[in-house]
Amino acid sequence: MRYQIEHTTDYIYQQAVSLQPHVVRLRPRSDGCQTLHSFTITVTPQPKQQTQIIDLDGNSLIKLWFDSTPTESLVIQTGADVETFRLNPFDYFLEAWAVSLPADYPASLLVQLQPYLLGQQPGYTSSIDPIAAQFAQDLWVQTNGEPLNFLSQLNQQVYQGCQYQIRETGDPLPAGTTWKQRSGTCRDFAVLFVEVCRAIGLAARFVSGYQEGDPDNPERHLHAWAEVYLPGGGWRGYDPTQGLAVSDRHIALVASASSRYTAPVAGSFTPGGVQSSMSYTLVIKPSN
Repeated sequence: MRYQIEHTTDYIYQQAVSLQPHVVRLRPRSDGCQTLHSFTITVTPQPKQQTQIIDLDGNSLIKLWFDSTPTESLVIQTGADVETFRLNPFDYFLEAWAVSLPADYPASLLVQLQPYLLGQQPGYTSSIDPIAAQFAQDLWVQTNGEPLNFLSQLNQQVYQGCQYQIRETGDPLPAGTTWKQRSGTCRDFAVLFVEVCRAIGLAARFVSGYQEGDPDNPERHLHAWAEVYLPGGGWRGYDPTQGLAVSDRHIALVASASSRYTAPVAGSFTPGGVQSSMSYTLVIKPSN
């Protein structure tokens, strides 16, 4: 599929502020699953300097620096032409040593995957949420420890058992809170999915991006899902908000071991304590 994406984010400040450096994570990634044909960004007020950087997870970010001129607004407009290719999300075979859980990663691979195996409890400590751990154990019993069945059941149980909500701002809820209250946003479900995977020894990460959406409903939002590292298949996406394995209808922006490093825009301003509001418009048009 090929998509034309237009995304505008507006920040309005209660009084004039001086903008400190900002990071923008709205450039779609380009890899074997999707190709970024073109990308534009327009920022008002115009930054005194901007540059593209690559973070520790290999994501392409844009860093903005501003002069000290006070402003009462910040507008970030991005446009992208992206083509996605993954028609079949199951076009691989697991390595022979990875067909049962918990996965017995070779030592060299385990070192590389370590950040994606740590828990994300409040404060981002290394411990796994106990509710997520119990959820994982129950699923492990139900699925006889078979990885793909485990992931499918996890995806469906979150999708069918939780009520979807829209919460425009704020960090994701802890995994245990989401599963206990059986409701949340797409980012809450993604964190829950990641945490349950990690509890059973599956390396997983948080993904921020876009999803094609319902063609009969023009309203679009940023989306979030999870990717699991499956030996033999690499990183594979699962979307518990929709109960789907990710194919060519999702457009990934960035992925990270921690959801805090996937925020679409991150930055600060002075003086502190000034209230601000955010609004956005998002248009995603299939072009083939």
